[in-house]
Amino acid sequence: MIASGQVAELRIGRIALLPNAGRGGAGIMTGFRKSPVTGPVAAGISGLFGDEQGNLRVHGGPEKAIYGYPLSGYAGWQAEFPDLAHQLVAGAMGENLVVTGQDEASICIGDIIRCGTALLQISQIREPCSTFAAVHGTARVVRAMTRSGRCGWYYRVLEPGQIAAGDSHDVIERPNPGWSIARFAGFAAGRAGTRDAIAELTTLPGLTPAWQARAARALAEQMD
Repeated sequence: MIASGQVAELRIGRIALLPNAGRGGAGIMTGFRKSPVTGPVAAGISGLFGDEQGNLRVHGGPEKAIYGYPLSGYAGWQAEFPDLAHQLVAGAMGENLVVTGQDEASICIGDIIRCGTALLQISQIREPCSTFAAVHGTARVVRAMTRSGRCGWYYRVLEPGQIAAGDSHDVIERPNPGWSIARFAGFAAGRAGTRDAIAELTTLPGLTPAWQARAARALAEQMD
């Protein structure tokens, strides 16, 4: 085992109306709000049983089946936004797994993780969206996630199984020790884009094909 953590909470949510949001304040349908679940939940290729996403163009699917966020990350949010501190607590990112003992600096792209009886792989960072801003009532949180790298990570499910709060979150393989989530978030924000680094990302094991393609386009732009 390379690194050990734990699932502090497991959360799922159904699509529901978020009032006073979206164009004209008419509300938006979203699965962002997720509630903690006691007992094991089945994790399959498409995600956790009973969990829904409102916009499958940017969330969900096999490459972003489950969203994890470190509990330790909330202290930074509360310090940056004291006026929102009461709502910047576990679940505020729309995460499925609240993880303790690990964070963006200690989790890497491509990490293979034994979580409960499921086998997961870190596939990419989470990118902030308009729903995130709508839930918290300000676009400042979107800019802050990009700037700070407090973004969490997505998993693909390599082997379906059961996950519950209290389960271990153990990294058992690490193909890319040089590509922590924190470093990758810097690249995504335009802060870590040397030609060699971008070239490495175009074929980085475990990275989603969409991000590999984005890296290839960035590399081509540097070579023009």
